[in-house]
Amino acid sequence: MRSIAIINQKGGSGKTTTTVNLAAALGERKRRVLVVDMDPQGSTSLWFGIRNGGKGLRKVFTEGENMVHFVQKTDVPNVEIVASSQWLAGVEKALSGQPGAEIILQREFEDSISQGPWDYVLMDCSPSLGILTINALAAANEILVPVEAHVLALYGFTHLLQVVGMIQERLNPSLEISGILACRVNERNRLTKDVVEKLRKHFGQIVFNTMIRENIRLAEAPSFGLPITQYDTSSIGAADYRSLAKEVIKQEKKEE
Repeated sequence: MRSIAIINQKGGSGKTTTTVNLAAALGERKRRVLVVDMDPQGSTSLWFGIRNGGKGLRKVFTEGENMVHFVQKTDVPNVEIVASSQWLAGVEKALSGQPGAEIILQREFEDSISQGPWDYVLMDCSPSLGILTINALAAANEILVPVEAHVLALYGFTHLLQVVGMIQERLNPSLEISGILACRVNERNRLTKDVVEKLRKHFGQIVFNTMIRENIRLAEAPSFGLPITQYDTSSIGAADYRSLAKEVIKQEKKEE
């Protein structure tokens, strides 16, 4: 099982879009995917049609409940979800100062989630680097970083890498960056292309070959509660996320 935290400190970078549509594209390829919505805003849950995620995930953190009990089916083939809600926002305060608060999710993964039927666990992280995000990074094997193809989006990236280094040193030595994904790419815009070229120059092979191009149909999909692969299966957005899923799967062959 691969557990991947999808993270970027900058809002609007494409985290939720990538979580939902990568999950759907992997599901199309017969991979079983568990999505864990770690953002109290619950945007990923809403996209999957879950308007009230309840207190389940909060109980995992504050009452020691087993996360498996809160797994829900979605209408997307081979994709299940542990939904979020605004109840999750209180976790930061509830866990403040508690010893071991940073590794609650890590223990949960070791004890139950890793024994489940899933090929992938994708965690949509909050933009803030609070206790929830740190838990996700401590539990994950990998991180995937969606980066908006805009020059300002690169400035916070160095700090994110420093945080990842700290997590590797203190909580999760096996954590690695599986890929950087350029999002909202406008191929007709020279500045956008320059940002992508800078990413490739500085980070080399960990930048995915796939780029997520700007696409109206992709922007419309959340309003209809469907991943792009179902909302408009022949769209550019669907093609891009299918390409990303193919790359993600191909990474496993390199590890063998």
